[in-house]
Amino acid sequence: MTAAAAAQAQATRHRAEAIAASLPPLMVAAERVASTVAQGVHGRRRVGQGDSFWQFRQYQQGDPVQRIDWRQSAKRQHAFIRENEWEAAQSVWLWRDGSASMAWRSRRNLPEKRERAELLALALMALLVRGGERIALLGLPVRPQTGRGALTRLADALLTDRAPAPKSLPPFELLPRFAHAVLIGDFLGPLEELNDLVGRFSGRGIGGYLLQILDPAETALPFKGRVRFEGLEGEAERPLIGRVEAVRAEYQDRLERQRLGLAAIARAARWHYARHSTDRSPQSALLTMYQALTRTVKR
Repeated sequence: MTAAAAAQAQATRHRAEAIAASLPPLMVAAERVASTVAQGVHGRRRVGQGDSFWQFRQYQQGDPVQRIDWRQSAKRQHAFIRENEWEAAQSVWLWRDGSASMAWRSRRNLPEKRERAELLALALMALLVRGGERIALLGLPVRPQTGRGALTRLADALLTDRAPAPKSLPPFELLPRFAHAVLIGDFLGPLEELNDLVGRFSGRGIGGYLLQILDPAETALPFKGRVRFEGLEGEAERPLIGRVEAVRAEYQDRLERQRLGLAAIARAARWHYARHSTDRSPQSALLTMYQALTRTVKR
């Protein structure tokens, strides 16, 4: 190797080390999980990209009036929307629950629910980018993007905001047609609120995936004896249970009813639902999620 080649190799190595050092550890872990899953799946095909004209479609209730193409509408009996090509692409919009209840783990050797949710969200974004898909975050005023640069920007936005979110569900947004929404959280709140949100998305033709993240202690309630339970989101009530064993069956029955309710909401909207425990492999949850999105994509 010549001196020039050696110097170039050393410079390349330094740049690689600098890039690796700038990535959050969670992003590195997500890339590793995505790489493992990517070996067994194929990327999804993009419909198109850019801002060129795609089609006119009839105006639907909820569409912004500013997007009506008045010249095209004047030729017909109905109002029409002008869609650009990026709006017809099958973009994927992700959201993870950032509320205080997600910042919990029952054992030190387990990740917090929020950490596992972020790991899976980042890993899914990495997989989608590998397949050329457009990705975006719900609640972020940035339209879907693709490529490594988009992944880095969205990862930074996801991991920078560490303040607990005031609500356990995202606000409703008018997403482009053919989009998919991926919602990741513990979904232990009222089913009515989630049902309303998912119904509004599916009513506009948005496909989706609900991934419920739970700590193993939340499903097994393994505690014994006298235990006081404290909420993480400002709950005033701090119930003291004299014998946890006496209420375990009732608790698990209520949790099972919550699971069945979530599955019913997803089924009615033609979405997918899965539950993931933080003591299980993230690879299996990511593979199931990615394959579900691949099966529901509109070619």
